[in-house]
Amino acid sequence: MANHKSALKRIRANGAKRELNRYQAKTTRTFVKRLKGTTDQAEAQELLKKVSSMLDRLAKKNVIHKNKAANNKSKLAKHVNALAAA
Repeated sequence: MANHKSALKRIRANGAKRELNRYQAKTTRTFVKRLKGTTDQAEAQELLKKVSSMLDRLAKKNVIHKNKAANNKSKLAKHVNALAAA
């Protein structure tokens, strides 16, 4: 257990940040699933913009690795382009 006031504060702050990070990551995963499930090309284009922004934000804040964000964005763009071709 922490012995200093600053350590106790750090524990509280880390807990709050962990909750926020989990919420944002889960919300992003939900939007990714929604994008993968859509068949409408126009709706997919709009969702892709939003999801790309969310992934970039998570990568910037080190919630997910930047390469994971890039891989996800690439796969999602490929999916949207396949909808346009079909």
